[in-house]
Amino acid sequence: MRLYPESAMVQLEFDKVQQLLLNHVKTAYAHHKVEHMRIHTHIQYIETELRQTHEFMLLLQTAQYFPGDFHKNLEKDLKLLSIPGAMLTGEQWVLIRKLLETAGNIFRWFDSERRLAFPALTLVVNNSYYEKVIREMIDAVVDELGVVKDDASEDLQRIRQSLYRKRNELRRVFDRIIQKMNKQGYLADIEESFLNGRRVLAVFAENKRMIKGVLHGESDSRQTAFIEPEETTALNNEIFSLENEEHKEVQRILRQLTASLQPYAALMQTYLDIIGEFDYIRAKAKLAVDMNAQMPNVVNKAHIELKKAYHPLLYLYNKQSGKETVPLNLKLDDKGRILVISGPNAGGKTVTMKTIGLCQMMLQAGLLVPMQADSVMGIFKQLFIHIGDTQSIEFELSTYSSHLQHMKYFLELANGKTMFFIDELGSGSDPNLGGSFAEVIMEELARKHSMGVVTTHYLNLKVMANRVPGIINGAMQFDEEKLTPLYRLVVGKPGSSYTFSIAERIGLPKALIARARKLVDEDHFTLDKLLNRTEQDLQRLEVREAELHKLMKENERLKKEMEKVMNREKHQQQVELLKQQNKFREEQLTYLKEMERKLKAMVIEWRKTDNKEEVVRLIHALLFKQKEKQVAEKKDKKVDSKYTETTEPIAEGDKVKMKKNRQVGVVKEIRGKKAIVQVGVIPITIDVAELVKVIEKPVEEEATK
Repeated sequence: MRLYPESAMVQLEFDKVQQLLLNHVKTAYAHHKVEHMRIHTHIQYIETELRQTHEFMLLLQTAQYFPGDFHKNLEKDLKLLSIPGAMLTGEQWVLIRKLLETAGNIFRWFDSERRLAFPALTLVVNNSYYEKVIREMIDAVVDELGVVKDDASEDLQRIRQSLYRKRNELRRVFDRIIQKMNKQGYLADIEESFLNGRRVLAVFAENKRMIKGVLHGESDSRQTAFIEPEETTALNNEIFSLENEEHKEVQRILRQLTASLQPYAALMQTYLDIIGEFDYIRAKAKLAVDMNAQMPNVVNKAHIELKKAYHPLLYLYNKQSGKETVPLNLKLDDKGRILVISGPNAGGKTVTMKTIGLCQMMLQAGLLVPMQADSVMGIFKQLFIHIGDTQSIEFELSTYSSHLQHMKYFLELANGKTMFFIDELGSGSDPNLGGSFAEVIMEELARKHSMGVVTTHYLNLKVMANRVPGIINGAMQFDEEKLTPLYRLVVGKPGSSYTFSIAERIGLPKALIARARKLVDEDHFTLDKLLNRTEQDLQRLEVREAELHKLMKENERLKKEMEKVMNREKHQQQVELLKQQNKFREEQLTYLKEMERKLKAMVIEWRKTDNKEEVVRLIHALLFKQKEKQVAEKKDKKVDSKYTETTEPIAEGDKVKMKKNRQVGVVKEIRGKKAIVQVGVIPITIDVAELVKVIEKPVEEEATK
């Protein structure tokens, strides 16, 4: 991406984002990549980087393990490995083994399921493979501490066995000499030491001529002499010779290992780059988590549709200090390409511009941005910025001259793939003349289909936004009563500068303010006052709209709760109905099975017995008993519709129902446990226990039934 001026990254504070990213990297590869970040223009590259960061952010948010814990810089070691005749030490091979172990873990992590789940991250390892032979060759020679193993070669094994024997022999001989010298009182308190790589006796200086051997030195106080006994000189010489042989053989083995693994130097460099690339992606994902960033939809054209976007650095600052950050909503497309933002000073105009510009830079650098995921961001090939006082002493340019120099560059190179930001367009000159130039500049940028944001206090620029196609107005809201900016951008209307309101609130003399008003053109003053009133009315409408929206949401919530209750009640009724139906069907099924069983038994009985008439009688009773039962049920239903049963004791004159035949009569007389009941014209004697007292239902209740 072409940036203008060269300080554009610094002006939009992209360098601060880089510094935050550097705090998360651990490898030299990732550190170098962050320091040399590029703003790309190819959508395929941008989307790949965004998806990789998004996928790693999902790993962090779900606390999934990813193997990437090797952070040593082995660039020099691997470069040395690729040089013919070079030799890597055992310690270097230990680090390379850790590199190979981490690389192997990464390749194993990307199994078939994860390759499908994380396709963008898989691209990092797609063009490489893991070669386990390299580690096997290292393990055959070097142990975990970087020491060459005894069995690395037959000669080394022979030499170390000889060394072991000679050292044991030296230890036994030396121990005998110490015991002998101690008895004679020749040795100092420390008895022995090592000097020049040889084991020596610590002898009192006055006794040094009493011991045959080689004098290797004396202590600083010259009270102790260090002597190699004559008896151990030959052994020490042999051990020294063997140690030289061991050193040469180790060197030869390590040189041979280096030569045999030299063809894999490029592959191991690839492993180091893969680990560094994942460290870089992890750092971007961690920064995205800190910023609450998301991956928006990316389109390959000039387009901006930000939903609840934040300035990344302002968001982090407010998050740390516990303040709320006001989000930005903005859409710039073919119909509205240039946004003219007006409003009072310190109202957030410049922050709005920087939010858009910094988010655009971050996106095209492959970083997730703090906004809603359904936002849409395009790709731009040029980003021009002109913010703040650019007076140049070096080139003897005034503020306005410098301003025009920048505008000249904008007009010469701007096109449909250019995003620009101009703070206080036309400022630094006569308002009328500067405003005229500003109009011309904006018209030309609109004609070139460039997309950008302009801040201004000029009235003529606010007016032209309504008549020039592609240019739209915007205003930063301001609370006139509290004299505090609200930092909210409203698109579609210009804003007032609140010049006189601010002057009144801070206590400037009223006479002074009145004189200033008289000096202002009446139409200009009236229009600014109208903008002021319109903005305040709009703010009140927004408050009412928010309250209405809140009530509508509450209403919707209550509606959903009511629907849930009604659905639950309806469901319970259906469940009860199904239970009753199932109970009735179960009873029917049980009855039919019982009938089937009895009929089968009667068929068997029919075949066995000679008394066919008895079987026929039983079948008749079985089949027609059900009809009698149905008749009884109808009679019960009829009686129950007219009478209500009670538990009161039966007395003469009460109406009663017979339990067996369901007939209703009047008790005429009670004789002990028997009762005479008049049913119709016939008196019947029956047990009192077979009767139940009934009361005739009222006519209304019966009609209701």
